[in-house]
Amino acid sequence: MLELDQDRPVVPPRDAATLLLVRDVPDEAGGSTLEVFCVVRHTKSAFLGGAVVFPGGKVDDADRDAAWSARAAGAHGFVEGEEVSVARAFAIAACREALEEAAILLTTGEPLEHDAALALRAEVATGAIPLRAALEARALTLDLAALHPFGRWVTPIAEIRRFDTRFFLAAAPRGQRGAHDAHETTDSFWAAPREVLRRFDAGELQLAPPTHRCLELLAEVSTTEEAILLAARLGKEPICPKLVEVRGAGGAEADTLALVLPGDREHDVREVRVPGALRYVLKDGRWGPG
Repeated sequence: MLELDQDRPVVPPRDAATLLLVRDVPDEAGGSTLEVFCVVRHTKSAFLGGAVVFPGGKVDDADRDAAWSARAAGAHGFVEGEEVSVARAFAIAACREALEEAAILLTTGEPLEHDAALALRAEVATGAIPLRAALEARALTLDLAALHPFGRWVTPIAEIRRFDTRFFLAAAPRGQRGAHDAHETTDSFWAAPREVLRRFDAGELQLAPPTHRCLELLAEVSTTEEAILLAARLGKEPICPKLVEVRGAGGAEADTLALVLPGDREHDVREVRVPGALRYVLKDGRWGPG
């Protein structure tokens, strides 16, 4: 899933964005349960192939176009004093990727219906018209204010494909059910965070450490309102896991590797930047909290 090599030259990370889409669904007790939308990356994908992830991808040059100011506003920045154009580009990338990989798009005003979101995705996917022009033709504006920062993860320097990814959280628009693109993603589903974690523990699916940690955080809340409040409490400092060797205790416990997070005794950054375990240990080809 990751191609880690401590001896390779350091590759500068590319800007990327990911969107956690959540919704409330009624439960048997008369209350509600929080669900998050997940997609399964194609097994042939060079990065995280076969893993369950949230919709996301690289920030494109078109996402940085100043002309977006008329069709997207209200982006939340991750860096104090950050230029509006920079914050806007990351949020636009998150929205664009959500449309491409999930057929979900956050716009101001009355939300798109599911079929309208599918039609918009299909039109943009042909390459005949860019997303901004397609939105203008429909008099639609991206609702960037609905995207709430949910963490910033930077791929370890030991990985050849590196990304500086800003994670956002948003309540899914009413009426948009979501659908994978059957190209970059091969499956999709809504599920409670605890259920996705249970399936990971059972060996039924693969999760990268950032996805796993986001699900752990969401597992502690019950509604989209609580999830948004949680997002406001999370830090925005970059989290860059560091690859370290772990010596086995002998016997059946072999040497392995771990990805340590800020705050771990073997990480260069001393302060904890995200709640939860401070390291992910590789065991049987899977990175689990340790």
